[in-house]
Amino acid sequence: MLLALDTSTSMSGLALHDGQRVLAEYVWRSRAHHTVELAPEIALMMHRNELKPEDLSALAVASGPGSYTGLRIGMALAKGLALTHKLPLVGVPTLDILAQAQPSRREPMLALLLAGRTRLAGVMYKWKRGSWRKTDEGETFTWEELLARLEEPLYICGELTVAQRKALEESQSVTLAPPALCVRRPSVLADMAWERVRKGKAGEAGSVVPTYLGTLSPAKTLSKFPETGGKQA
Repeated sequence: MLLALDTSTSMSGLALHDGQRVLAEYVWRSRAHHTVELAPEIALMMHRNELKPEDLSALAVASGPGSYTGLRIGMALAKGLALTHKLPLVGVPTLDILAQAQPSRREPMLALLLAGRTRLAGVMYKWKRGSWRKTDEGETFTWEELLARLEEPLYICGELTVAQRKALEESQSVTLAPPALCVRRPSVLADMAWERVRKGKAGEAGSVVPTYLGTLSPAKTLSKFPETGGKQA
């Protein structure tokens, strides 16, 4: 049984995966209350599925980019459980979770999350060999910087405000993912992590390191995003 946690941003999520099925999934807007909400929500999910910590065989956690407080709390709890119960821990980059749930497309994809103080963080992806592959390590930019770079066809998914969604819907170069595909699904995190566990690629708790938003590079220029389109592989 694998427990997956995602506390990268104000959108938090939990999932339980038994290797064949997603037994439970819960996503909620935490609004900086991760400290008081996370452990009780895990306990409730475990109780509803008649499980105890001793029933877990692995853990997964979103490793960022994300907010310092959110990531720190989720990472600390996941590592604490892993060390206490001697369980493998899988860290999965936060925007890779979002990208994994998107359909194949010919144009490049930009996965976003809100980075605070009017900034966003994003990673570019290209559909290649049957899945989305990142083409950069991510950067942060303002809303104005993002709009200035929207010259080529681009598929965008992720966290956005209502006003930002409306503005992007008016852009002729952007295809915007529907709201349901803009939510990071902890069940997707659990799927990705279970595959790594199955292949023997899960590590020890100490090997999982968070990526905080502050460590990402700011956008260097206002030029367009690099062209990563082409035929589907």
